[in-house]
Amino acid sequence: MANNFRQNSPKRTCTKTYASYRKYKPFLATDFNSRCGYTDCPDFWFGGKNTFHIDHFKPFSKNPALATDYKNLVYCCSYVNILKSDDEGDYLDPCNIDFNEHFERDTDGSILPKETSKEAKYMFSKLQLNLSRYKIIWKLDEIHNRKIKLQSAIENPNNGKIKGDLLEIYYELDKEFTVYLKYLKSAQ
Repeated sequence: MANNFRQNSPKRTCTKTYASYRKYKPFLATDFNSRCGYTDCPDFWFGGKNTFHIDHFKPFSKNPALATDYKNLVYCCSYVNILKSDDEGDYLDPCNIDFNEHFERDTDGSILPKETSKEAKYMFSKLQLNLSRYKIIWKLDEIHNRKIKLQSAIENPNNGKIKGDLLEIYYELDKEFTVYLKYLKSAQ
Protein backbone atom coordinates (compact mmCIF):
# COMPACT_ATOMS: atom_id res chain seq x y z
CA MET A 1 0.00 0.00 0.00
CA ALA A 2 1.38 3.39 -0.97
CA ASN A 3 1.20 6.58 1.06
CA ASN A 4 1.17 10.17 -0.10
CA PHE A 5 4.60 11.67 -0.43
CA ARG A 6 3.67 14.73 1.65
CA GLN A 7 0.73 16.04 3.64
CA ASN A 8 1.23 19.78 3.10
CA SER A 9 2.67 21.25 -0.07
CA PRO A 10 5.08 24.17 0.23
CA LYS A 11 4.22 27.59 -1.16
CA ARG A 12 6.16 30.78 -1.71
CA THR A 13 4.51 33.75 -0.02
CA CYS A 14 7.33 36.18 0.70
CA THR A 15 7.01 39.48 -1.15
CA LYS A 16 10.07 41.16 0.36
CA THR A 17 13.20 41.79 -1.68
CA TYR A 18 16.72 41.23 -0.38
CA ALA A 19 20.14 41.63 -1.96
CA SER A 20 21.27 38.31 -0.43
CA TYR A 21 19.28 35.11 -0.92
CA ARG A 22 20.33 33.98 2.58
CA LYS A 23 18.05 36.64 4.10
CA TYR A 24 15.06 34.64 2.83
CA LYS A 25 15.77 31.60 5.00
CA PRO A 26 13.19 32.34 7.75
CA PHE A 27 10.50 32.89 5.10
CA LEU A 28 11.50 29.73 3.25
CA ALA A 29 11.41 27.68 6.47
CA THR A 30 7.85 28.87 7.07
CA ASP A 31 6.70 28.47 3.47
CA PHE A 32 8.19 24.98 3.23
CA ASN A 33 6.69 23.91 6.58
CA SER A 34 10.24 23.50 7.95
CA ARG A 35 10.68 20.58 5.52
CA CYS A 36 12.98 19.82 2.62
CA GLY A 37 11.27 20.75 -0.61
CA TYR A 38 12.61 17.62 -2.31
CA THR A 39 12.45 14.91 0.41
CA ASP A 40 9.78 16.37 2.74
CA CYS A 41 12.05 15.61 5.72
CA PRO A 42 11.71 18.07 8.63
CA ASP A 43 14.73 20.27 9.31
CA PHE A 44 14.53 19.13 12.95
CA TRP A 45 16.23 15.81 12.10
CA PHE A 46 19.11 17.62 10.41
CA GLY A 47 19.84 20.05 13.23
CA GLY A 48 17.22 22.70 12.50
CA LYS A 49 16.95 25.75 10.30
CA ASN A 50 20.62 26.72 10.72
CA THR A 51 21.83 23.54 9.03
CA PHE A 52 19.30 23.51 6.19
CA HIS A 53 20.31 24.87 2.80
CA ILE A 54 18.73 27.14 0.23
CA ASP A 55 18.73 25.62 -3.23
CA HIS A 56 18.43 27.71 -6.36
CA PHE A 57 15.91 25.73 -8.39
CA LYS A 58 17.51 27.12 -11.54
CA PRO A 59 21.19 27.28 -10.57
CA PHE A 60 22.38 30.84 -10.07
CA SER A 61 25.76 29.93 -11.62
CA LYS A 62 23.89 29.57 -14.92
CA ASN A 63 21.06 32.01 -14.18
CA PRO A 64 22.65 34.91 -12.22
CA ALA A 65 19.55 37.09 -12.59
CA LEU A 66 17.64 34.55 -10.44
CA ALA A 67 20.16 34.49 -7.57
CA THR A 68 17.87 36.47 -5.23
CA ASP A 69 14.50 35.72 -6.84
CA TYR A 70 12.34 34.20 -4.09
CA LYS A 71 10.37 32.20 -6.68
CA ASN A 72 13.60 30.37 -7.54
CA LEU A 73 14.54 29.36 -3.98
CA VAL A 74 13.90 25.98 -2.36
CA TYR A 75 14.38 25.16 1.33
CA CYS A 76 16.20 21.84 1.41
CA CYS A 77 18.49 19.52 3.30
CA SER A 78 22.21 19.65 2.60
CA TYR A 79 22.26 16.17 1.06
CA VAL A 80 20.04 16.97 -1.90
CA ASN A 81 21.40 20.49 -2.34
CA ILE A 82 24.95 19.15 -2.67
CA LEU A 83 23.87 16.38 -5.04
CA LYS A 84 21.78 18.74 -7.17
CA SER A 85 24.56 21.35 -7.28
CA ASP A 86 24.23 23.32 -10.52
CA ASP A 87 22.50 20.53 -12.47
CA GLU A 88 19.68 21.73 -14.70
CA GLY A 89 18.13 18.32 -15.28
CA ASP A 90 14.47 17.31 -15.14
CA TYR A 91 13.51 18.71 -11.72
CA LEU A 92 10.03 19.41 -10.42
CA ASP A 93 9.57 22.69 -8.57
CA PRO A 94 8.14 21.66 -5.17
CA CYS A 95 5.93 24.76 -5.02
CA ASN A 96 4.53 24.60 -8.54
CA ILE A 97 3.95 20.85 -8.86
CA ASP A 98 2.06 18.49 -6.55
CA PHE A 99 4.77 15.98 -5.62
CA ASN A 100 2.04 13.49 -4.64
CA GLU A 101 1.36 13.10 -8.36
CA HIS A 102 4.99 12.14 -9.01
CA PHE A 103 6.20 10.44 -5.82
CA GLU A 104 4.79 8.16 -3.14
CA ARG A 105 6.04 6.37 -0.06
CA ASP A 106 5.75 2.69 0.68
CA THR A 107 4.58 1.48 4.09
CA ASP A 108 8.14 1.71 5.44
CA GLY A 109 8.48 5.32 4.29
CA SER A 110 10.79 4.75 1.30
CA ILE A 111 10.42 7.42 -1.37
CA LEU A 112 9.31 5.95 -4.69
CA PRO A 113 9.03 7.70 -8.06
CA LYS A 114 5.82 6.98 -9.93
CA GLU A 115 6.38 5.05 -13.14
CA THR A 116 4.55 7.69 -15.18
CA SER A 117 6.89 10.52 -14.15
CA LYS A 118 10.23 10.81 -15.96
CA GLU A 119 11.07 13.83 -13.78
CA ALA A 120 10.49 11.86 -10.57
CA LYS A 121 12.68 9.04 -11.86
CA TYR A 122 15.41 11.52 -12.74
CA MET A 123 15.22 13.23 -9.34
CA PHE A 124 15.11 9.89 -7.53
CA SER A 125 18.35 8.85 -9.17
CA LYS A 126 20.21 12.19 -9.18
CA LEU A 127 19.25 13.19 -5.61
CA GLN A 128 19.62 9.64 -4.25
CA LEU A 129 16.12 9.67 -2.78
CA ASN A 130 16.51 5.96 -2.00
CA LEU A 131 18.84 6.67 0.94
CA SER A 132 17.80 4.99 4.19
CA ARG A 133 17.89 8.30 6.07
CA TYR A 134 14.70 9.47 4.33
CA LYS A 135 12.84 6.30 5.24
CA ILE A 136 14.08 6.45 8.83
CA ILE A 137 13.13 10.11 9.21
CA TRP A 138 9.64 9.40 7.84
CA LYS A 139 9.25 6.57 10.34
CA LEU A 140 10.56 8.71 13.22
CA ASP A 141 8.06 11.41 12.30
CA GLU A 142 5.25 8.87 12.21
CA ILE A 143 6.23 7.48 15.63
CA HIS A 144 6.65 10.97 17.08
CA ASN A 145 3.17 12.04 15.93
CA ARG A 146 1.62 8.87 17.39
CA LYS A 147 3.43 9.50 20.68
CA ILE A 148 2.00 13.04 20.86
CA LYS A 149 -1.54 11.71 20.35
CA LEU A 150 -1.01 9.03 22.98
CA GLN A 151 0.47 11.46 25.47
CA SER A 152 -2.56 13.71 25.06
CA ALA A 153 -4.89 10.74 25.65
CA ILE A 154 -2.88 9.66 28.69
CA GLU A 155 -3.10 13.13 30.22
CA ASN A 156 -6.88 13.15 29.68
CA PRO A 157 -7.96 9.54 30.35
CA ASN A 158 -11.57 8.43 30.63
CA ASN A 159 -10.75 5.63 33.04
CA GLY A 160 -7.81 3.83 34.68
CA LYS A 161 -7.84 0.83 32.30
CA ILE A 162 -7.48 3.03 29.23
CA LYS A 163 -4.66 4.95 30.90
CA GLY A 164 -2.73 1.71 31.59
CA ASP A 165 -3.21 0.48 28.02
CA LEU A 166 -2.16 3.83 26.61
CA LEU A 167 0.95 3.95 28.78
CA GLU A 168 1.95 0.50 27.55
CA ILE A 169 1.54 1.57 23.92
CA TYR A 170 3.39 4.81 24.59
CA TYR A 171 6.41 2.98 26.03
CA GLU A 172 6.43 0.55 23.08
CA LEU A 173 6.47 3.50 20.68
CA ASP A 174 9.16 5.21 22.72
CA LYS A 175 11.32 2.09 22.46
CA GLU A 176 10.73 1.88 18.66
CA PHE A 177 11.48 5.60 18.36
CA THR A 178 14.81 5.16 20.18
CA VAL A 179 15.81 2.29 17.88
CA TYR A 180 15.11 4.31 14.72
CA LEU A 181 16.82 7.38 16.15
CA LYS A 182 19.99 5.36 16.83
CA TYR A 183 19.76 3.90 13.33
CA LEU A 184 19.46 7.38 11.86
CA LYS A 185 22.52 8.60 13.75
CA SER A 186 24.57 5.62 12.51
CA ALA A 187 23.38 6.20 8.90
CA GLN A 188 24.75 9.76 8.77
